[in-house]
Amino acid sequence: MKQPFDTLYASPRDHVDGFVFDDAVAGVFNDMIHRSVPGYATILGMLAVFAEQYAQENSRLYDLGCSLGASTAALSQHAKASGCRVIAVDNAPAMIGKCKANLANLAEGAPVDYVCADIRDVKIMNASVVVLNLTLQFLPCHDRDQIIAEVYAGLNPGGILLMTEKISFDSPEQQRLFTRLHHDFKHANGYSHLEISQKRAALDNVLIPETLDTHFQRLGKSGFTHIQQWFSCLNFTAMLAIK
Repeated sequence: MKQPFDTLYASPRDHVDGFVFDDAVAGVFNDMIHRSVPGYATILGMLAVFAEQYAQENSRLYDLGCSLGASTAALSQHAKASGCRVIAVDNAPAMIGKCKANLANLAEGAPVDYVCADIRDVKIMNASVVVLNLTLQFLPCHDRDQIIAEVYAGLNPGGILLMTEKISFDSPEQQRLFTRLHHDFKHANGYSHLEISQKRAALDNVLIPETLDTHFQRLGKSGFTHIQQWFSCLNFTAMLAIK
């Protein structure tokens, strides 16, 4: 079945409200994220590889900020260790509802529990894999240290955190370059300059990126000693942190 096409910001608006994960966004989110995040398909494919490698017997795999369930499906289908469960968490009812529907006919894999809650209220326990795929960037900066610390505390030895984020740069010149290239990427994927401009306004003060160094420092401060940037494209990066 053809996926709905994202035209949410195609018409001029007198006032652009802050971005929210409501029914309208949930309806077109799959198209939106593939046309907006360079390398998204590669990231999803590698989540499956990591899940197969690092899932531990009788452990939990958490997808924090699961949206429509693409990462959740990768974890469920590729966690081959026996006794695993996947915990899919999102605070947007529209997202968790579609996630559950999307995965209803999933081929046999690790069972999935769906939790509609703020990830800050979820206790991480007995975890072998935790995914924060384009999630941390939407939390207030003052809450991010605590989230990562709680993930570390809830991971079993040898467990991993997989985190994808849009990042910022210390150099204004580098920031301008990658902002422009990211806009060019979206324009090449069919978004008009109006759509790009209005979406950017909607995300202002909602999605707050940090530098790669800030992420690495936070991960190290939380206790992770093996931290790698395993993917980067423009102003998006994916990190692996092992406990």
